[in-house]
Amino acid sequence: MSEPALSIGLFYGSTTCYTEMAAEKIQAQLNSLFDEQVVSIHNIQEVNLNKCEQYDILIFGISTWDFGELQEDWESHWEEVYQLALGDKIVALYGLGDQIGYTDWFQDALGMLHDAILPSGCTIIGYWPNTGYEFAQSKALTEDKSSFVGLSLDDENQYDLTDERIETWCHQLLEELGQ
Repeated sequence: MSEPALSIGLFYGSTTCYTEMAAEKIQAQLNSLFDEQVVSIHNIQEVNLNKCEQYDILIFGISTWDFGELQEDWESHWEEVYQLALGDKIVALYGLGDQIGYTDWFQDALGMLHDAILPSGCTIIGYWPNTGYEFAQSKALTEDKSSFVGLSLDDENQYDLTDERIETWCHQLLEELGQ
């Protein structure tokens, strides 16, 4: 008997479609690596966050707005984030931000989402090195400041690196999942 397929739920909020486009690229990359359709995408504007509980593995996508603000769809569901039963889940995060225009708040929403789900007891994977970025401050840095708490994308200033970063990160996720 073969093992049941993994079920990965990718939940994102997107105002300008960049976080959505990244979600689609992550889905395509992971489905290709698994050689089957394992990733289901959900726009949190259209689904209840409780749907997360149907999946073994979760990927959350969020963008930082203005001066370290949450993306509006995440902001409208923020209290629900604290209520999610994630204790037995594996979670990876990705974020979009502007490291030049908002250098003091780069990826802050990613850090806030990480900090909101961490107390749930979930296992967080997919930490990402902070090399190759130029910013002053970020709430998304690990305690030792060597990595971001998830994949960090900047489609405003480094769009040409997005596909490569997504591909590398997806391979990293597979390694961390033991696949």
